[in-house]
Amino acid sequence: MARFLAQRIAHAAVVVFVVVTLSFVLLHLAPGDPVRAQFRDRNVSPQVLEQYRRAWGLDQPLPQQYVRYLTNLARGDLGPSFALRRPVWQVIRESLPNTLLLAVTALGISFVVGMAVGTVQGNRPGSCLDHALTVATLALFAMPIFWLGLMLILVFGQWLGWFPIATPMSSVYTALPLAGRVLDRLHHLALPALTLGLGGAAVVARFHRAEITEAFAEQFIRTARAKGVEERMVVLRHALRNALLPAITMFGLSLPVLFSGSVLVEHVFAWQGMGRAAIDAVASRDYNVVTGIAMVGAIMVVAGNVVADLLYRWADPRTRQI
Repeated sequence: MARFLAQRIAHAAVVVFVVVTLSFVLLHLAPGDPVRAQFRDRNVSPQVLEQYRRAWGLDQPLPQQYVRYLTNLARGDLGPSFALRRPVWQVIRESLPNTLLLAVTALGISFVVGMAVGTVQGNRPGSCLDHALTVATLALFAMPIFWLGLMLILVFGQWLGWFPIATPMSSVYTALPLAGRVLDRLHHLALPALTLGLGGAAVVARFHRAEITEAFAEQFIRTARAKGVEERMVVLRHALRNALLPAITMFGLSLPVLFSGSVLVEHVFAWQGMGRAAIDAVASRDYNVVTGIAMVGAIMVVAGNVVADLLYRWADPRTRQI
């Protein structure tokens, strides 16, 4: 197990290094001047702009900037934010909790709802309920995530007024007791998490339905039913356990899509997370913030994949020999 974990961590480190390198190079080669982007609304002399370039090290050749960035990164320094005039770590530390809260909640919605719907469909293939749920999941899968978010805002935020929009918490959050804070966060989190999670739930449901349908056709399911095992136990102990491995695989594959989708969701709902910070940083050519957020996102994705690999080995003893 230790050797397996060490290999996965080494692979993860290589992936993070590649992501950081590509982000750094592509951002610096893209059109735009980060110094001029900070002063686009003011008349600033070329001498002042040049002073800022020297202060930020942007006057050096790209290879030299890259080596300096990696050297600082090895010391835990992601550099300063050009636009916000503060360390990048501080920007990430403020936005990361909101992104993690949104991503974890959406991931739970995706798999709880998706596996529940897939199990119901797989247990009754060809029924009217199966056809209705198939239409619903396909519609969710085909729906653009930003359009789904706008519709949820329009219906549940504007027309019905059930949920707040554009804020991660209420103005009286700090004055509430602990239970009130939890409920307040969940109330504000509902629409963004549903927007991000329902699309993933549709994908999970489609794959899980196929696995459950195959599981119910197996001999051991018929044997359990012939022995008089309660149907609920047949589903939970036999069918679901047999379909668990594909669900774990889907967990690992859904993480990159989840974090890329959170960028759009955070922008639509004005959710103050890393996705919103990345969009603002790209608009202002804030190289260090974009590269830092890309690195943290890569770390989160590869960490999730390592967890998925460990869960796979736990669920399937045959893989422990690999």
